[in-house]
Amino acid sequence: MSFYDIINMGLSRDDTISGMRKLTLSDYQALAEFRYQIRQFLHFSERAVQASGLERGQYQLMLAIKGMPEGVRPRIRELAERMQIQHHSTVELINRLEAGGYVRRERAQDDRREVLLALTPKGERVLAELALHHREELRSAAPDLVAALRRLMPEKEGAKSRG
Repeated sequence: MSFYDIINMGLSRDDTISGMRKLTLSDYQALAEFRYQIRQFLHFSERAVQASGLERGQYQLMLAIKGMPEGVRPRIRELAERMQIQHHSTVELINRLEAGGYVRRERAQDDRREVLLALTPKGERVLAELALHHREELRSAAPDLVAALRRLMPEKEGAKSRG
């Protein structure tokens, strides 16, 4: 059962959810530690992006354009989905990035009605520098992030019996 399913079940605070065990203090601590590790990385990211003169969403949109999965076209709908934001918010980010010279709109070759997004050379340079810093920070933070994530993962039965 997913969290989405739980929310949409309309359970009151006093109801129990069958099949799910209650969280222990250790579970709460593990969740809090994982959240803390994520927030530390996000804090680094916010500072780095701000120092480059961009907004957090602008960097994320540029990264989404550059990192689109194979076969997925960089259209507004797909970018909004990848970023988990509304269509109109994506358009506003694109407008600001386009005004700053970081992205451009292009017509698709196979369907001239379709508008695709691409990074400009300026956008490529800024993204490359920011992404490099982000990758280095993730490499530095990886041991703590992975350890926090492992605390959240259920142990396998065989691992419990081995000690």
